Amino acid sequence: MTTPVLTLSGLNGLPSQAFVAALAEVFEHAPWVAQAVVSGRPYPTVATLHDAMMQAVRQAPATQQLGFIGGHPELGSRVARVDLTHDSKAEQGSLGLDRLSADEFDRFMRVNRAYREKFGFPFIVCVRRHTRDSILGQFERRLSNDAAAERTRALDEIGLITRLRLNAKVEGPGKPATDGRLSTHVLDVTAGRPAPGVKIALYEIGASARGLLVEAVTNSDGRTDAPLIAGEPLRIGSYELQFHIGDYFGRRDAPGLPFLDIVPIRFSIAEPEGHYHVPLLATPWSYTTYRGS
Repeated sequence: MTTPVLTLSGLNGLPSQAFVAALAEVFEHAPWVAQAVVSGRPYPTVATLHDAMMQAVRQAPATQQLGFIGGHPELGSRVARVDLTHDSKAEQGSLGLDRLSADEFDRFMRVNRAYREKFGFPFIVCVRRHTRDSILGQFERRLSNDAAAERTRALDEIGLITRLRLNAKVEGPGKPATDGRLSTHVLDVTAGRPAPGVKIALYEIGASARGLLVEAVTNSDGRTDAPLIAGEPLRIGSYELQFHIGDYFGRRDAPGLPFLDIVPIRFSIAEPEGHYHVPLLATPWSYTTYRGS
């Protein structure tokens, strides 16, 4: 995402045209949203600025609102074929939606077509808060909505998308909370202390693929030096943490092979802005885990 180059105080002091130009692409192809909130300055927080922009969208005439919703790109479309903003390219690219396999592309096109035939506008979801499997699940669930409910849902998702974009573009007080955190901690129960030097691997588990997200090694406190995921929303979906606990107990208790080798913990994330702490309490023969804080 774009490195912040604007400050809220600077935005509040800009001439009207410069203010609109600075925020023109936060809402997809809709500089009129920024124009609608010029007169509300000064904004005390980034959150109040975003709230004002969303209010302008929600209060727009129905035809303008539908035109705005319809101006968003379909998910999984070939980037070269559509007029995507820089932010849309980055958002879809972060999930690999710009480089789908032929089968994946066909699947996305089928659900896109079914959605557009029913509602008359493209499916909109905040891509940065979902895995591919989660997005496809959203398609299926939301196709059962009526038109009014889905129009409201589309605007809610636009609110989540633009909240992330505005946070990335503007520095200032009162930024909306958009980031989640995933962390872990390994404890050696038999020794009654943290377990250092344990290799950890985090995978995203999908219906069609399994992807390695990060590898780390526990420090002297049994934790990783940095959270496994931080500084961005956690993507809704299924995951697996692999703890190479056999190597740790093998080094500690050599000679002989420990009973446990690699301990896999599968879990789901449902709260993109939440803190998920997945610790492992292990002996050479058993382990437990839980969702911590």
